[in-house]
Amino acid sequence: MSAVSDIPARAQRSAVPVAPPLSHSDPLGDPFLRTRFALPARPHSHLRRQRLVDHLDQAFRTPLTLLNGPAGAGKTLLAAEWASHLSPPVAWLSFDGGDHRPGLFWAYVLQALRACGAPPSEAVGTPVNASRVSRRLLSTLACELNGRDRPVLLVLDGYDRVTDPKVAEQLEFVLHHAGRGLHLVLATRTDPVLPLHRYRAVGELTEIRSAELAFTPEEAAALLELHGVNVPLQAARNLVDRTRGWAAGLSLSALAARESSDPELYLKEFEADRSTVADFLLAEVLKGQTRETQDLLLRVSVLDRFCPDLANALTHRIDAEPLLAGLHRENAFVERLGHSWYQLHPLFREILRAHLRVRLPGLEPELHRRAARWLRRHGHLPETLAHSAAADDWDLAAGALVDDLAIGRLFTGPNSDDLAQLFSHMGPEAKSPATDLVRAAHDLSHHDLDHGLASLRHAEERLADDDRDLAAARLSCALLEALAARLNGCPPQVEKAAESAAELRQEVPAHLLDKHPELTALLLTHVGSTLLWAGRFEDARAVLDTVADAPGGPSTEAPREEAMGHLALLDYLNGWPGRAERRALAAVSATDRPGPPRTTGSGIGRLVLAAVAVDRDELDRAQALLDQTADLPSGTRDPVMAAGQALAAARLLMARGKMRAAVEAADPAVPASVTSPWATSHEALVTSAAHLAGGRPDRAAEVLRAVSGDQPVCAVEAASIQLAARRTGAALDLLDSIHAEEHTGPAVSVRAALVRARAADVAGETATVRKLLTQALLDARRERLRRPFLDAGAWIRPHMATAPLHDLAAGWLTLAPALPRGRPGPPSPPLPLVVVELSAREHDVLERVARMMSTEEIAADLCLSVNTVKTHLKSVYRKLAVNRRGEAVRRARDLRML
Repeated sequence: MSAVSDIPARAQRSAVPVAPPLSHSDPLGDPFLRTRFALPARPHSHLRRQRLVDHLDQAFRTPLTLLNGPAGAGKTLLAAEWASHLSPPVAWLSFDGGDHRPGLFWAYVLQALRACGAPPSEAVGTPVNASRVSRRLLSTLACELNGRDRPVLLVLDGYDRVTDPKVAEQLEFVLHHAGRGLHLVLATRTDPVLPLHRYRAVGELTEIRSAELAFTPEEAAALLELHGVNVPLQAARNLVDRTRGWAAGLSLSALAARESSDPELYLKEFEADRSTVADFLLAEVLKGQTRETQDLLLRVSVLDRFCPDLANALTHRIDAEPLLAGLHRENAFVERLGHSWYQLHPLFREILRAHLRVRLPGLEPELHRRAARWLRRHGHLPETLAHSAAADDWDLAAGALVDDLAIGRLFTGPNSDDLAQLFSHMGPEAKSPATDLVRAAHDLSHHDLDHGLASLRHAEERLADDDRDLAAARLSCALLEALAARLNGCPPQVEKAAESAAELRQEVPAHLLDKHPELTALLLTHVGSTLLWAGRFEDARAVLDTVADAPGGPSTEAPREEAMGHLALLDYLNGWPGRAERRALAAVSATDRPGPPRTTGSGIGRLVLAAVAVDRDELDRAQALLDQTADLPSGTRDPVMAAGQALAAARLLMARGKMRAAVEAADPAVPASVTSPWATSHEALVTSAAHLAGGRPDRAAEVLRAVSGDQPVCAVEAASIQLAARRTGAALDLLDSIHAEEHTGPAVSVRAALVRARAADVAGETATVRKLLTQALLDARRERLRRPFLDAGAWIRPHMATAPLHDLAAGWLTLAPALPRGRPGPPSPPLPLVVVELSAREHDVLERVARMMSTEEIAADLCLSVNTVKTHLKSVYRKLAVNRRGEAVRRARDLRML
């Protein structure tokens, strides 16, 4: 290695000396063009990008350096800036569109060496024939270069214009035999015909390609500033996204933005086809192509991505594969995506599409239609739909959606909103079974039952007259029938739809069913919701469990969350508030994730959480949860959603003593084919309680006749009202009529025990009262059920003041002092909850539990034994009336302890 090669590149930089006078002529007898040996001038707005300069410094450690990028990528200016700061000898040679036969090529290379102060000897000679060069000349030149003390840096700019393969062979010969005496830098739009793989394999190639040449957002912001355009970094980032960091595009945009009154707005909204960027790309890229290639580029500009076969479908030719490969190889703004797929540079695509409308007016819709048909045949549904819509061919779009069994994607999945938006442009002139099904799905998803059913009937009539195999369309009909039955609250109709779907599944290709699990999940969710509305709780649970336990995936996420919300409501209606809360929290979890909010599953879950909060006397939390569901569209028609809203709202208003408003809120106000026993029972309870509060016990009792033991939660509340109306016998009869089964939870047992305790209190059976109250407190503490005790009335207070019962209530429930018997008083306000003070060490432990630390980690952090930490945790659980870590953290946050 020479002494110069051992010196770091930056240390070798100095001013380039003035070249000696040139007097030679080329083999054609024409004088050498001196401009081809001069470093290009750099504009005042040129941005020095140090990361690229540092990378180029590696050129002194490898014989070959490649600067490869499209037109306007900044190759020339980068190389010129770098070379201008290097010490000689640095030979620069630019190529234009002229004659680059071997003789002329080497004559110019030799002259470039003379111009930089590294002239070859007379022994090398000079080419005399423009078409060829002697082997002796090349060998002598390589030998002289190999013997130099200081290597020559030769930069060939625009090398892609040298197309003669003999030149590449000769250049590789000289580079190989020149050894360390020559460092060759090629700035080119295409890969040269050199054995790059060999240089790359042995670490003798420095490469800077398009991806590295692209400007970063920070560099783009700095470039804009050099042009006098100051914009936020985000605006620069958006421009980089649109231009892919293309240097010429950025510079031309900056020049235009500088003339705008609002540069930031211009950079955001400029029309590429009406800018200087268009002039550049049309001149540098499009006009240099053959007529066939230009036609291909114009036609594929309607596509986001394309492969040769798809391009051929648009051109009606068969030459797309070599043309696309050549365009990519030439860096002609055709980017390879892999697996034979390509895409156009975004700006180039915009400009080509505008140019297409000028050169081939009226062809664009037909190109979209051809693309849609090809994409449909090859199973690319999203792109099929997009191009069908762009062609305004809604029969094709809807047919593709239905035939693919993808109509469920209008209701669920990450792209459901995009699909709904796409089909919102479909006009009434589109008339086919598929378009009718899409209209029905749109209307039913917005809970418009009348219009949805009308479109569904039209679709079914047309399908009945069609002899083709349309199992997918008929299965789609079954799904929509189930949704209509759900909105109409009609179990027979939903079960009929489910039976029809089960039969049709046998006729649909298995791969479509596997591809679209959301269809089955949606269908079962509609069935389960309808059965729940009808009070068939166990049947509903079996169906909904199937959905909730189904394998996960984006397409079934919404029905799974909705099923969880319905299961939470089932748990609540069966008296299991804690279990209902856990399921409801799972149902609403998606609202904390990125993306559009869920409208149905999360809505029911929040209503259940609100009802549980009322039972725990957390009224502000209940109100906040109700407020979050107030504007959900599903509540306007869906019976279960409407009934859940009525139940939670009425209970909250009752807890706040607003009985008249509670009665108004208790009516779900949705028409349904079948009356819901639980919705009717809850509405009757609110109305009865209002009559009782208004001093009308007889009317209160009359309203309760519709409540039976089939609804245990409602029955025990009805028994409580009957007892308050001094109808002890009726109350106990109601309790005895309850069909107590394993699925009946603590909310039933607590209220039942309180009713029986009050009856025993009236009978003077004190021991029985306290035994029943003990049972009620034990069951209620685990679930933090406070409302039943707060609603019990003054009779309970003397008993709760006794030591055993007071100890059971300590830490989670306390009662106001008892009034003397027989002494009337004003209505009691809601009884306050006790906020138990934690010790300092207990608070330390709880804080670390909230940070998800294990018991061992907490012990190590606080320098305590593991057993001591466990003791503190048990004390925290007891004081907060919980049994688990998560419940302790939630409870502490509710009480603002954390």
